[in-house]
Amino acid sequence: MATLSPDGLDYNSFPLIALNYTTRHKLSLYLNPDAVTASNWTILAEEMGYNYLEIKNFVRFPDPTTSLLDDWQKKHSNATVGGLLNLLQKIERDDILTDVTPLIDKDCQKYLRKTKDSSKSPPLQVETVDSSEGKCITTHDDPSGHLPELFDAFICYCAQDISFVQEMIIKLEQTDHNLKLCVFDRDVLPGTCLWSITSELIENRCRKMVVVISDDYLDSNECDFQTKFALSLGPGARERRLIPVKYKPMKRQFPSILRFITVCDYTNPHIQGWFWDRLAKALKK
Repeated sequence: MATLSPDGLDYNSFPLIALNYTTRHKLSLYLNPDAVTASNWTILAEEMGYNYLEIKNFVRFPDPTTSLLDDWQKKHSNATVGGLLNLLQKIERDDILTDVTPLIDKDCQKYLRKTKDSSKSPPLQVETVDSSEGKCITTHDDPSGHLPELFDAFICYCAQDISFVQEMIIKLEQTDHNLKLCVFDRDVLPGTCLWSITSELIENRCRKMVVVISDDYLDSNECDFQTKFALSLGPGARERRLIPVKYKPMKRQFPSILRFITVCDYTNPHIQGWFWDRLAKALKK
């Protein structure tokens, strides 16, 4: 398959994280079902180089295609948009290419605009960050690197939902709950690598992760990466770490990868009075 988009974009230069939730969900709709006449996600996994036992391990996930893409993205340097398109052509899923390529092109255009705005080239892989190496990444880190700042929860949110995050700070940090939240725009020092620092904070610095779900969240590459990274951290990680929070009505479908986790729903007026106490207790658990 040609690795150039109609607009001249080189798909091989875009990491897989450029694909947002809508595109990944459509890929899952095509690849998750066991079809006699078409290659499914297991055939794609074989072409990616996974062995039998590794493929069997993905079966336990409710959305094996998404789990496969997340794992491939995390572990392999050739996990690019172009690489995925070439594999789909190799397993003869031209139907997927025809339907999904316009979405992929839109995702890549959006990703390119964001990386240009931040004056960064699209990273092909998340760098490994070791907080023991003297990395000073948050405002209260020990400059020597011996005492990294730790948090009760990482808050995954998009810019449009910052007002709710500010309310969260008031309700959970400035009350008897006395929790310590990691809010990227407040706590992370400027000049650091977005993807590697986010991974370090979620995996090693924060016990939990609150995901603020909204329609705008579904369009955020950063939120998409953070959520999928947290889900990829190993068996049981999703149950222990992630707490989805819905704080306003949505017009679009709730993310399927989070449907199996109990949601803290701020939109229900009958339980709104218990919302902050329930969330605080979940974060302390």
